Amino acid sequence: QVQLVESGGGVVQPGGSLNLSCTSTGTFQRINTTGWYRQAPGKQRESVAQITGAGDTNYADIVKGRFTISRDGAKIAAYLQMKGLEPEDADVYYCSATGRTRTYWGQGTQVTVST
Repeated sequence: QVQLVESGGGVVQPGGSLNLSCTSTGTFQRINTTGWYRQAPGKQRESVAQITGAGDTNYADIVKGRFTISRDGAKIAAYLQMKGLEPEDADVYYCSATGRTRTYWGQGTQVTVST
């Protein structure tokens, strides 16, 4: 069974940090890009950060300078280091892995930023 599993979400105060992890099981297509998205209730899922197999990264403007994406080149795994979290960052965060013909998704991990 092909599966992406996120972990590391939780509750943090404004200005705090969290580190998200995404691990995989099963046999995937060759993956070109892994990334993180987030989605609030009633809103569209939006890209947070992407990283290619070559290590090139792309960030949403709203998280630049605060979030850092990385990956494990030996397997399908991605990480998101989040610093300076703001209430607006509170969402469900999803890991994605994009191959030639499809994108795989995890089930999401909740990030809550609250006093």
